[in-house]
Amino acid sequence: MIKNLSVSSIEKKINKAAVHNLVYKLKQELNFDVVSVSINFITCEEIIPINNKYLGHNYSTDIITFNYSGENYTLEGEIFISLDDASFNAKKYKVDINIELVRLVVHGFLHLLGYDDLTQTDKKKMKRIENKLVNKYQYSINKIC
Repeated sequence: MIKNLSVSSIEKKINKAAVHNLVYKLKQELNFDVVSVSINFITCEEIIPINNKYLGHNYSTDIITFNYSGENYTLEGEIFISLDDASFNAKKYKVDINIELVRLVVHGFLHLLGYDDLTQTDKKKMKRIENKLVNKYQYSINKIC
């Protein structure tokens, strides 16, 4: 378990130990420290107001990440993952929900590490790293959901 990592969920089906295990592997791979990071698994109804308030978008999204430290390797922040959107995306892309949740956790940590996906070039770079990490760790942890 990683000290200073909080995992919360409105649903009891989230395996918090598996999330901790994944973050531990990412921490080793990407060489970062966790000062304080919260991963919140929520509903689309809960993520819409967050998306609206902080990003000006009045719709649901699969993930929102906040980096409070402003640093890229001493992490302090929050990750909000919509379980509804994750489930929708898993069906849309024909992947297991657990692989989609691994992808979203990886994606959130890449954002905390300073990666961005606003331009096509940055998006391709981030996606390449994300895919590598998801492929490497998708089966090495217990099921998240």
